Amino acid sequence: MLHLLKETFANKRIFLTGHTGFKGAWLLQILSWLGADIKGYALPPKSEKDLYHQIDGDQLCYASVIADLKDLKTLQGEMVRFDPHFVFHLAAQSLVRPSYEEPVDTFVVNTIGTANVLQAMRALENPAVGIIVTTDKVYENPERGVPFKEDDKLGGYDPYSASKAAAEIVTESFRRSFFHPAKYAEHRKVVASVRAGNVIGGGDYSVDRIVPDIVRALENDEAVELRNPASVRPWQHVLEPLGAYLLLAAKLSTKPTAYSPAFNFGPEPNDERTVEDLTKIFLRAFGKENQYEVLRSENQVHEARLLLLDSTKAKTELGWSPQLNSEQAIQRTASWYANKHIPARERCQQQIENYFSNFA
Repeated sequence: MLHLLKETFANKRIFLTGHTGFKGAWLLQILSWLGADIKGYALPPKSEKDLYHQIDGDQLCYASVIADLKDLKTLQGEMVRFDPHFVFHLAAQSLVRPSYEEPVDTFVVNTIGTANVLQAMRALENPAVGIIVTTDKVYENPERGVPFKEDDKLGGYDPYSASKAAAEIVTESFRRSFFHPAKYAEHRKVVASVRAGNVIGGGDYSVDRIVPDIVRALENDEAVELRNPASVRPWQHVLEPLGAYLLLAAKLSTKPTAYSPAFNFGPEPNDERTVEDLTKIFLRAFGKENQYEVLRSENQVHEARLLLLDSTKAKTELGWSPQLNSEQAIQRTASWYANKHIPARERCQQQIENYFSNFA
């Protein structure tokens, strides 16, 4: 598969939204390693500590455009001038709890922002593949313990989940209305949406995410505070979904009408871990396994306690399957933070090369 990725992306133009974010910075470094020319489009990193700064992301970009996804005129102009072969749309308001504080902005960024990306793709004259990244939280979740399949009902309790479900509907509408597979010879565009689990990995310093919360507690020699220790999530290392997105894009570039319009990419169904499990494994790497406490609060916002994905379609249609189990994912993440004496870009590169050298 590594040969396929290098063959597909070397010397290709990639338009990457959200390149200054956590997942975007990892994907930027992977694409640069594969030999692609990347134009990033995103808001600026939120702090000097962000991974994009740590890996000196500007050096990895053909161009880095700091602009708002809501600005269709600027977005379309930047995309059309670059004339990309591939568009990876990662930019988003990606946190559940802040979506309660800024619900309207969350809907505008995640839903209208996605529509803007797709509208900009319509203006491209040459063939292009679009990968629209949403989330595992797009499904209506009664928390019955049954893994979600791609054709399950979309929904969302909180504004973040609902905005991403709406982005899925927008994507399917554009696919049917403007990028219909039956008319591919006319428009020469193909788009697919991808839904991944809770991603962890080195370099994430976001607020309100469990791994960054653990890292900050360790830095301050404090106990980690857990809001929902029993919540089950499809934890996966950041390289798992990013490798899957690249594989799907590569296959779509050669057979644009042969694959489904939506894919789940999650861990194996028996590889379940709670928030408390993750915390213990991560802290164990630093010799502080029990340095956490459970918060007792009656004012917590609603967050799903049980969330599982069914990735059968990805396995059967794409030949993709996860390489790392959840414990390996947590250990690699902890190792990234523990090895501060090694420059961040080098740490990322080591993990990228190790992962993709075994990419099956």
